[in-house]
Amino acid sequence: MKNNKLIFVLVTAVTIAVVGAGLSLFFARFINLTGEGGDTTPMLQTAVLPASQQEATAAVTYAPPSPQDAPASIKEAVLLGANIISDTGKYAAPYVGNKLSCTNCHFRAGITQGGKNGGLSLVGVGASYPQYRKRQDYAVDLVTRTNDCFKRSMNGHPLPEESKEMTAIVTYYQWISKGLPVYAEIPWLGLKHLDSTHTPDKAKGGQVFATKCAVCHGKDGEGTSAAPSMWGDTSFNDGAGMHKSANLTAFVQANMPLGNPNLSVEDALDVAKYVTAQPRPHFSSKQ
Repeated sequence: MKNNKLIFVLVTAVTIAVVGAGLSLFFARFINLTGEGGDTTPMLQTAVLPASQQEATAAVTYAPPSPQDAPASIKEAVLLGANIISDTGKYAAPYVGNKLSCTNCHFRAGITQGGKNGGLSLVGVGASYPQYRKRQDYAVDLVTRTNDCFKRSMNGHPLPEESKEMTAIVTYYQWISKGLPVYAEIPWLGLKHLDSTHTPDKAKGGQVFATKCAVCHGKDGEGTSAAPSMWGDTSFNDGAGMHKSANLTAFVQANMPLGNPNLSVEDALDVAKYVTAQPRPHFSSKQ
């Protein structure tokens, strides 16, 4: 009789131990019972998704909000920022030294998907900075990056960091980047440099300019009411990004002629070589 009771107790204990171990393994998939650093507070763990699902989760979509839809607390700043990008010489006149506007590169105030006929998008820059830049060999914020453009592309002067204009520009960047994940890979930002074995020919570039570009930019690159100047005192200086042939090549091949970009890679290389060889203001670090 006593032996039967002993056997029953042993069987019951083993059964409870086995069931308990099974339950512990099951729930350990979802709960970290010890937490980090020895903390005994239960902590939910992140499930590991298959690679295909991770890619879908990481994908970003282009859906920028309208500046007009900004909340009342920032709407005035957002609209001023949009105006500065669209008509820089009017809304930020003291800081501009030529006849260009930001929108000459950032079409439609930067609210585009870039690529063919979209210029350089600004949608997402508010979620992408601070960002490493080779020029400074360090991470720079949006204020520094914007002032680089004012000093170089605008051939002008930096905006005071806490000025109304700079605050408006940065607020605009951040508003049109609303909803994009911070530091996500945003496919429409930046220039897509071209691979080619073609050796740029400045003389042929001059012919391309006369045929394809002069009607809008003027026969001497002086600009018209339809398009900005490409060289001379009223254009960007030799410190601007567009003074680099690789950048200008990628930009014109994707966007020129405006509305019907049809330059071949070879033509784009040639005309970029021609344009960057023309006289323009010299960049000074004192600007």
